[in-house]
Amino acid sequence: MSTEKSVSYQIKNSYSVLNEHTPGTKNVWMVFHGIGYLSRYFLKYFKHLDPEENYIIAPQAQSKYYLNGEYRHVGASWLTREKLEEGIENTLSYLDAVYETENLKGVKNLNILGYSQGVSVATRFVARRQIECENLIMHSGKVPQELNSDDFKFLDNTNFSFIYGTEDEYLKSGIVEVEEERLKQIFPRNLEILRFKGGHEVNTEMISKFA
Repeated sequence: MSTEKSVSYQIKNSYSVLNEHTPGTKNVWMVFHGIGYLSRYFLKYFKHLDPEENYIIAPQAQSKYYLNGEYRHVGASWLTREKLEEGIENTLSYLDAVYETENLKGVKNLNILGYSQGVSVATRFVARRQIECENLIMHSGKVPQELNSDDFKFLDNTNFSFIYGTEDEYLKSGIVEVEEERLKQIFPRNLEILRFKGGHEVNTEMISKFA
């Protein structure tokens, strides 16, 4: 008879940053990539922001794999349904370390953005760790089912934004309408829904709005 056991151990993981955090920095960003990305490549979507005013931190999903069945390009995934709660806690422990290393507690004008799969990570991090932020930006992804309005009540002055493309293949067949209604319940105050003509893609023009 087979038995599955578990162990605890320490690991290292990287993260990527764009620009420098200086006294002239006006906006600090913590941005969570979607499935198949590496954090250093995800940063390209923020290079159009003023480098003197914006400092961007991109955490790196820990589960890396080769893309498209070829042993050339590498991507990464945040979580799967397999041992989900364990995976969430491991991810949050890593994000705690990034947050502490970058001295983000008490930082003004902190923008937290999740794209696609990164939305689930960004919202869980904010909710479970009670992370104060100026903007919580949910781009082309869904908020996890276990989260509700009570999880975000501590955010009195945060602006919540849901961005998606009207031709997004992952949000068709009524999914986006259901998600919009659910978001209105989770974020009854300060919710803005932003639509653009396009598919499942990062919209840099929309991102500029928060800089």
